Amino acid sequence: MKILLTLHHHLNSHAGAPGATWQLGQAYKKLGHDVEYYTFDRLPTKLPGMLESIAFPMLAARHISQLVQQQAVDVVDASTGDAWVWAKFLHQSGQRPLLVTRSHGLEQIAHLERLEEVKRGALQLSWKYPLYHGGWRLWEVATSMQRADVSLLLNQRDRAYAIDQMKISPHQAHVVHNGIPESFLNRSLTPLLETEPIRIAQIGSYIARKGIYYGNPALNTILKAHPTVQVSFLGTGCPVEQVLEDFDADVRDRIQVMPRFNHDALPDLLSTHHIKLFPTLSEGFSLALTEAMACGLAPVTTATPGPLEIARDGENAIVVPARDASAIVQALEALITNRSYLEQLRRNAHTTAQTYSWERIAQDNLTIYAAALQSAPNAHPQPSTQ
Repeated sequence: MKILLTLHHHLNSHAGAPGATWQLGQAYKKLGHDVEYYTFDRLPTKLPGMLESIAFPMLAARHISQLVQQQAVDVVDASTGDAWVWAKFLHQSGQRPLLVTRSHGLEQIAHLERLEEVKRGALQLSWKYPLYHGGWRLWEVATSMQRADVSLLLNQRDRAYAIDQMKISPHQAHVVHNGIPESFLNRSLTPLLETEPIRIAQIGSYIARKGIYYGNPALNTILKAHPTVQVSFLGTGCPVEQVLEDFDADVRDRIQVMPRFNHDALPDLLSTHHIKLFPTLSEGFSLALTEAMACGLAPVTTATPGPLEIARDGENAIVVPARDASAIVQALEALITNRSYLEQLRRNAHTTAQTYSWERIAQDNLTIYAAALQSAPNAHPQPSTQ
């Protein structure tokens, strides 16, 4: 197949949705398919800030049209909002190329969680928020999904919302997960020594959506109660001082903050850690969670839709209610004070993560593509997805 992957970001193999898009495209190539990326890096001129996002659907429509005229694309796999212009004005449903809209975490769900944080007084939104991210952007996302032949979502709640609120056909809405790079798979699991200090890792941006207003008080309590426990914040994207200021002065010497890191180095960074704290409020399907599990960390995660796709309470993780600092404290205490239980969850988490190779995830996606192409009115025999 000839596959176009679009994404309203700069392509970056080390970051979130850009990294997932890059990895998926590489897996398609290994399976013998032709892949092209269309991202902010391909824009004809450098545009300032928000203008990139606003202009991208129009520029993507022009590029897709050129590929269609050249008969150089079978599948347009566009992240939410990217292809709404082409879908609304140029694409005829059921005809080639197949139009797939891919969510990297449904924006409508994240929007609802932001509003809940505002209601609780934990977050203040800019006056600009309703103009784009809380308004126009949500319309772009909904339109792109409603006009697509296939919608791909990362968890069951996102799919249910798309069906119930956006009126997407259940037959067109599919759940597909993210994978993890080969370098994270089949790594040996080093047992925790009896005298070894327990280390907790929190990976990702230091923002409200990641649950820092609930995870931080819990970590502060744990650090004060257990003088040997250590905590690492990796990939915060903010200054070290911003994180440390949120903790009591007498525990800051046991907190490591790394604003940025090379993604390839993450397994080594996690090699001395044992618990992955993930107090997120909204998530599609977390790369960081699965990667940490593959590195042998036992997750303490919130009962939010993304983590629940992989985390099983008492089996490979401890799952706590969202926005509940005391529940996080109890979960961390259960692991810190019971090393055999911690080791059991570490082993099970490690085993679970081994099934999330990008090659398998790519095959799942290709199967959906092929079925949709085959059922289209103008379908032609498709090449094997193997």
